[in-house]
Amino acid sequence: MADDIDLHVGKRLRRRRRLLGMTQQELAAQVGVRFQQIQKYECGANRITASRLFDLARAMNVSVQYFFDGMPAAETVPNAANDAEQMEGDILSQKETLELVRAYYRLGERPRRRLLELAKAFEQDNSNSGAA
Repeated sequence: MADDIDLHVGKRLRRRRRLLGMTQQELAAQVGVRFQQIQKYECGANRITASRLFDLARAMNVSVQYFFDGMPAAETVPNAANDAEQMEGDILSQKETLELVRAYYRLGERPRRRLLELAKAFEQDNSNSGAA
């Protein structure tokens, strides 16, 4: 039976792989395993060794800590900066979010900056209209 930590790490692995637009086969080839092993990691059926986690992190250009982000420590209060991790429906794994992030990074630097400024302006307008 899968442990909560294994499930969390597997979920983060799947999220990052999808965000990068990688298939399980492509990721498996980069770290030297079969795609079935990636499937087992992603569903938490198999635990990921430290060395394999390091290889996966390197292949997906993240720190090893990425796989544990959003998981509250045993004796600490969840960090307010990680509230997005606990949003209903796991917003970062939704198809629309992934499409938006991919489209954003296909833009040049200047349009990305302008789009971010626009989104922040909308956010500010939305919070100001809610206060009235």
